[in-house]
Amino acid sequence: MSTLWGISALTHDAALAVIKERRLVFASHSERYSRVKNDKTLNWHLLRDALNYGSPNKIFFYEKPFVKLTRNIYARQWDVVDRNLKSAITGEGLRNHINSLGLSFNYGLYQKNISHHYAHAAGGYYTSKFRNATVVVIDAIGEWEVLTIWQAEDTRLKKIYSQKYPHSIGLFYSAMTQRIGLMPNQDEYILMGMAPFGDPTRFYEEMVHTFFRNFTVFPKFKRNLHRGCLWWRPEGLKATDIYDVAAATQLIYEQLLDDIMGWAHYHGKSNNLVFSGGCALNAVANSKIAKYWDDIWIMPNPGDAGTAVGAILADLKYHIRWPGPFLGHEIPGKYPVIQIIDELEQNKVCGVASGKAEYGPRALGRRSLLADPREKNIKDTINKYKKREPFRPFAPMVLEECADNIFEMPVKRSPYMQYTAKCKVPDQFPGIVHVDGTSRVQTVGKLDDPDVREMLEGWFLRTGCPVLLNTSLNIKGEPLVNSKEDAKAFERKHKIKVCYDTH
Repeated sequence: MSTLWGISALTHDAALAVIKERRLVFASHSERYSRVKNDKTLNWHLLRDALNYGSPNKIFFYEKPFVKLTRNIYARQWDVVDRNLKSAITGEGLRNHINSLGLSFNYGLYQKNISHHYAHAAGGYYTSKFRNATVVVIDAIGEWEVLTIWQAEDTRLKKIYSQKYPHSIGLFYSAMTQRIGLMPNQDEYILMGMAPFGDPTRFYEEMVHTFFRNFTVFPKFKRNLHRGCLWWRPEGLKATDIYDVAAATQLIYEQLLDDIMGWAHYHGKSNNLVFSGGCALNAVANSKIAKYWDDIWIMPNPGDAGTAVGAILADLKYHIRWPGPFLGHEIPGKYPVIQIIDELEQNKVCGVASGKAEYGPRALGRRSLLADPREKNIKDTINKYKKREPFRPFAPMVLEECADNIFEMPVKRSPYMQYTAKCKVPDQFPGIVHVDGTSRVQTVGKLDDPDVREMLEGWFLRTGCPVLLNTSLNIKGEPLVNSKEDAKAFERKHKIKVCYDTH
């Protein structure tokens, strides 16, 4: 039987996926095992979980190292060139890395490197239900490409546009993330959350004039922002400035994304959209492009870790049945429905760690911290538990059939928290409404995870409330809880009850 591995590693957020006999059976992030946030290296315990499905016959890597090396040379990243020159030329980088973990990676094992944006596009399209689609990939950078648009029909993907480094919208967003004092390639979602607190007009004209050579669809930049933009306003930004810069950054990105999606809809010849790349995690902007499309598929892990799946599918060139996002390390046992509801009713907050972990950055009920969204001060309580900034919002999970009564949904379903929606009754649910009146909604339908659905139905029957606050089971700067041992340690350290099967 054929067992195929896809690997995204050695840059940031390493991940590994396994497809066995045309079925996606496993996918997870290295950080969940190493407990090192955004870990770029593979981890032996991750490999061990993957090996439970058999030794790989073939391995697919999420980028072409030699092509990437030519861009490193162009950008004069001499430290990177010096470090990676031999491995890029010989192709031994991944092999040596896996060997260093104690897994024999012999020369007879087939390995293929896949173009980064092709891996993004394939991962999105071949996991979708569509048999025709327009595929848009936007990220910071992949080898040379920063934005690609594809026509997809049946099993074929045809590229119709490509924008090259250094003219990258993703790099612009990451550079502004760094400029306001956050971690690039990690904290972009915090900038998105800060934006509603600021005035988007205050720095808008200055930023457009400073950074953009032309501000149209497929923009060109005046300077390469790969190393950030700390040179802009070197005198520093005041605390109030930071929120205004975040607001202007988000507005600029939304305007550019709108132009790109308009072009893609016109030239792509399909009313179905597949959106991939790290920029597809911007839920606020995603909500504003829904107007162009009849249906949209955003893989629950559209960033670089998702290319672990995409690298395999780019070579296979066929659709697989999407099994849902619960593909990681398994905590065995029955989902503790009654235990969760009892704990929430009594103490308003509890964690859950049960079944297979989510593949992707968002907790969807298997490694979640849950709370009663009706409590007036619950947002402050959870932010204090998680050691997060007090302005940070939380997402709701809601019974799908109740979503339209509570939110102005831009799409029919949102099972993976990929869109924001205006809350119609914010006074009823203060725990999950951001300062701009929106929520990043997770709808839970009858065909979604049956255990999470049963728990939410039980909460509704017990309380009359079809909504729960749902955030990731972690503390700021830490990966999500992965194993039962992690869950026990979290419970001891943070004094929050974590529910799991104790048998």
